[in-house]
Amino acid sequence: MNALTETRAHRPATEGFLEIRGLTVEHPLRGGRKVHAVTDLDLSIAKGETLGLVGESGCGKSSAARAILQLPRPTRGSVRLDGEELTALSGGALRRARRRFQMIFQDPIASLNPRRTVAEIVSAPLEIAGEGDARARRETVEEMLELVGLDPRHAMDRRPHEFSGGQCQRISIARALVLRPDLLVCDEPVSALDVSIQAQILNLLADLKARFGLTMLFISHDLAVVKNVSDRVAVMHLGRLCEEAGAEALYSDPAHPYTRVLLSAAPRPDPDAIPKPLPMAEGEPPSPIDPPSGCRFRTRCPRAQALCAAEVPPVVPRGAGHGVACHFPLD
Repeated sequence: MNALTETRAHRPATEGFLEIRGLTVEHPLRGGRKVHAVTDLDLSIAKGETLGLVGESGCGKSSAARAILQLPRPTRGSVRLDGEELTALSGGALRRARRRFQMIFQDPIASLNPRRTVAEIVSAPLEIAGEGDARARRETVEEMLELVGLDPRHAMDRRPHEFSGGQCQRISIARALVLRPDLLVCDEPVSALDVSIQAQILNLLADLKARFGLTMLFISHDLAVVKNVSDRVAVMHLGRLCEEAGAEALYSDPAHPYTRVLLSAAPRPDPDAIPKPLPMAEGEPPSPIDPPSGCRFRTRCPRAQALCAAEVPPVVPRGAGHGVACHFPLD
């Protein structure tokens, strides 16, 4: 049996396998202005854990994910993977470190090179890393395609346009895992797929996580999906962390007004249900180019007071593993 198909022995979770401190991503504009995509983000993911990262479109989820993987580097902040500071690496050292973390992108078709065959796409990480000869790499690719549910005999020599969206995402997963990384970042990996295919991909990710002992950062705006796949959930709004807790605790007892808005906005599968007004003040969402002072949700928060404009709320503990960045959290 090839080592690729062997199930990794379970290793107990240890705090801080991925430590993110003060992560900030800013995109400069003309005239000295800038887009504040991510501001002072602090996250910690334990070994073998899945952290779900949620928030509305444009809140900075994908920018944070790419900055964690140094694609591109963050404006400032610290990203430590198993004790190694990724922001301090460059050149060959960063290239070697990339073996340990990989990403699955949102658009499964656009993330694959249309000019390459599946065999070439999945084997590319092995070639870059200098793994084995051509025959060994082909055997590894065949095994990886089998693991993601594709028949290598029919898939190896075909190109991405010959596959469905779900099949392309399976190819993307095979490419991401062919080097057996420790950290897998999933940037809305099922949002472009049909609901029935979403379930298949999520089940596949769960199986592969158990097989390879993966640590995962799962990004999505679909609250139901995040709840089902995550051990803990972090909520972002306009580049800042609002709340972080275990999945069950966050969904049953949200402490931040913005988290309650997100949960209230999620559609219910009941044709007779009458939508209720969202628990927030009316008004346009603020711009990341000129975000509000203090709490960035205060312009739409019904609980906002003068303190919310004057000071950025720190993340304070609400219970075991539950933190909220709000001056006036929900009871």
